[in-house]
Amino acid sequence: MAESVISEFLNRMVKAFVPEKAAGVDAVIQLKFSGAEASSWYFTIADGKCSCVEGLAPAAKLTVSVDSDDFKKIFTGQMDGMQAFMQGKLRLTGDMNLAMKLLNLFRMLS
Repeated sequence: MAESVISEFLNRMVKAFVPEKAAGVDAVIQLKFSGAEASSWYFTIADGKCSCVEGLAPAAKLTVSVDSDDFKKIFTGQMDGMQAFMQGKLRLTGDMNLAMKLLNLFRMLS
């Protein structure tokens, strides 16, 4: 079975993780995608490392709900994350301080 576009994109995000910017971050971030690639994934960030797997996290500090295409646009700089949030395209529940740090933990993808 071919790897999904969102799966490939999330793998690229893990590789774009910047450990130096994640000092003191110990978090599980749930991603709930709607749209063309509806699915659930979660990032685990701890001890300067980042991993991402498909499924539901047992205890997420932050849940991000977004259309899969909009998520890719945010992390490639084609859409402003704050604008997406204000327009209701990006929904966040949980630790808002972590949400503010999230974009800075990864190099921008192209």
